[in-house]
Amino acid sequence: MHIVFAASECVPFAKTGGLADVVGALGPELVKLGHQVTVYLPLYAGVRRQLPEELTYAVRSITIPFASGNRFAGIVDGGCHAGVQFYFVDCPEMFDRLGLYGTDGVDYPDNAERFALFSRAVLEAAKQLGVPEVFHVHDWQTALVPVYLRTTYSTDPALKNAGCVLTIHNAGYQGQFPPTTTGQLLFPWEIFTLDKLEHFDCFNFLKGGLVYADILTTVSRKYAEEIQTPEFGEKLDSVLRGRADDLRGILNGVDYTQWNPATDENLAANYSPEDLSGKKQCRAELLREFGLEKVEETTAVIGIVSRFATQKGFDLVEQIAGELTEREVAVVALGSGEPALEKFFRDWAYWNKTTVAVRIGYDNALAHRIEAGADIFLMPSRYEPCGLNQIYSLKYGTVPVVRATGGLDDTIEEWNPTQGTGTGFKFKGLSPGALQGAIDRALAAFEDRAGWERLMLNGMARNYSWEQPAREYAAAYEEAVSRRRV
Repeated sequence: MHIVFAASECVPFAKTGGLADVVGALGPELVKLGHQVTVYLPLYAGVRRQLPEELTYAVRSITIPFASGNRFAGIVDGGCHAGVQFYFVDCPEMFDRLGLYGTDGVDYPDNAERFALFSRAVLEAAKQLGVPEVFHVHDWQTALVPVYLRTTYSTDPALKNAGCVLTIHNAGYQGQFPPTTTGQLLFPWEIFTLDKLEHFDCFNFLKGGLVYADILTTVSRKYAEEIQTPEFGEKLDSVLRGRADDLRGILNGVDYTQWNPATDENLAANYSPEDLSGKKQCRAELLREFGLEKVEETTAVIGIVSRFATQKGFDLVEQIAGELTEREVAVVALGSGEPALEKFFRDWAYWNKTTVAVRIGYDNALAHRIEAGADIFLMPSRYEPCGLNQIYSLKYGTVPVVRATGGLDDTIEEWNPTQGTGTGFKFKGLSPGALQGAIDRALAAFEDRAGWERLMLNGMARNYSWEQPAREYAAAYEEAVSRRRV
């Protein structure tokens, strides 16, 4: 089967979050299953810097009409990587910019036009470079692909039989624009209705994709259930309930070639379930790097690698910070985000110099070292569609403490010291006391060295590779294609 991915980001070319990791890892895994995979990405300024100076065009010019006039895009041949063919949509006035979606936390005002152009360019390019059996589109930025397929291109003999799968990586980001966007993008006004793209008097990209795609997926089983409720559905829950029979929860995999303590080149020492001695060295090096050399071996080290955001639950951490540092723990944190939470972490470290340390920003190598050197990894998210760090933590023998939501709930099993089963600690609700209770259970378990080692090994034995998710996506593609054959 030929599958075309349309996405706004993909490693190693462009990344702001987990979407890029999914697109980058899933394609090669599908190739291993015998499928042909093509990925289309915008030619951002950051992508351009990674390509040869002399670009090779697969298609020199595609005309994309708008109410304000035509724009023109070229299709750059990005070559084949791990069996996946890459193409980049080149439209300098749209994509040759500092950020992917905006700068300084402010979205570009023409994002509707930017990603509408990208979506139409993918469809037009596919007609010349290879129409797939199915388009797999990701999040709001490419959610217009199924809308175009079933409206503007509905009678196009080249495209009318192509299936379409939409993956929701985070329902909180929807692409909402003024009603006039309908005319600007040359859509018929009959799609701007409550049962189609209109949503609270906005033109909603994601809602359009939810209405018109053949199959919907999201990134964990639990999140598929949660987004059908008012609490997590971001006001799209009724639309998602209406398409419940077409919605699949497929847990993200992780790339164990990049995240494996036995081979990780970022670590002070490698280790494995057969020989855990290297983890002690990783812990000692992590504490030295953060200036916490005086922390005792009997003190649990809590690691954090995250965006510092309310969504990630760090306002709960702020509420228990004083009580937590009275316990025998050390905390190392890496991240950036909301100014108020960055200030909290800085202040926490300032007033507790011997037990708390923070780095503001992101450093991939340091993130690996925190995963390896910490004893406990903290993810108290309000919601988490899938989450990857808790899965990395399991592989690194670092015990997760998580809120029971989304992929965190799917991947972490509560530790049962009597039976020796489980992989971490979970809490429900959104109270500081619930979070503190889960941490206290982890600290109590840490005192039992034999039990703790069993807990570590349980996590390290779990397999969350991309092999099984790729098969589930292939099944979703087959279902989407079969619906177009009817």
